Amino acid sequence: MYSRSSEPVRFERDCAAVLVPQGEKVTLPAGSVGYITQALGGSWTVFVEGNLFRIAGIDADAIGKEPPEPLELPDDAGDEAVEQLVWRQLRTCFDPEIPINVVDLGLVYEANVKPHPDKPGQRLVEIRMTLTAPACGMGDILVADVRDKLEMIPTVAEADVELVFDPPWNRNMMSEVARLETGML
Repeated sequence: MYSRSSEPVRFERDCAAVLVPQGEKVTLPAGSVGYITQALGGSWTVFVEGNLFRIAGIDADAIGKEPPEPLELPDDAGDEAVEQLVWRQLRTCFDPEIPINVVDLGLVYEANVKPHPDKPGQRLVEIRMTLTAPACGMGDILVADVRDKLEMIPTVAEADVELVFDPPWNRNMMSEVARLETGML
């Protein structure tokens, strides 16, 4: 939430945003004033007029920020190198309310890289993930964020993200670092 250390921001143009935690897509008008409360994984959470909004990396310029650098991968990269980049990208996906990535939260159950069946030389990434709570309003947004960030990887033609609730998430699935960060020891 907003604190005295939050960075003030003024929207330079109309900007697509997602209302947190409802997940509703809205447009914040140019001239809106707020505070950046979280800047992780190439997106920003901004507090404006009593509400939190998630601003995607592609809209960084609207708040005077630089968009994330494009991903690079050697032309001869094998599946192992792509899989490493997949896990690195997954660690850039954050719930706008929780400053911990989806991997350390224990939300990603499985990630598989395989040749794309319809696109020679391209890859398909299959992800099985969950949410901390089935009714999370940001669920669709998190799934889209995972998909979009994985499809930024060179040679990944498609990311198929399946949202599952079996087994149900619990705090024991979090990494030790995440448990320390949240105080859930």
